[in-house]
Amino acid sequence: MSELWNGTDAWTLAVIFGLAAVTVITRSFFFLSDASWHLPHWAQRGLQYAPIAALSAVVVPEIVMQQGQLIHTLQDARLYAAAVGAAVYFWRRDVLITIVLGMAVYLPLHLGWGW
Repeated sequence: MSELWNGTDAWTLAVIFGLAAVTVITRSFFFLSDASWHLPHWAQRGLQYAPIAALSAVVVPEIVMQQGQLIHTLQDARLYAAAVGAAVYFWRRDVLITIVLGMAVYLPLHLGWGW
């Protein structure tokens, strides 16, 4: 039995099981209650924008920053690929075509010219 835990002490195991219990209880809280629960209208409306806000928070820094610094040159393939991708999306509203044309701009600039 001691080989199974690889020297993990009782305190670490207690913390792991405690965190697991807290996670299960908080995630199942709404299932345990019999009362009907609804989000306020302002919260429902705000949640409609959450996916685009999260996506922007991840994608935009990847486009305009390199190694934690804003890019200082226009010779960066990501800028042109993002611009083409945005233009194509607003023109056609098709995600697949957006990805394909964005990559069609990015790859030659990045691999061919080393941008």
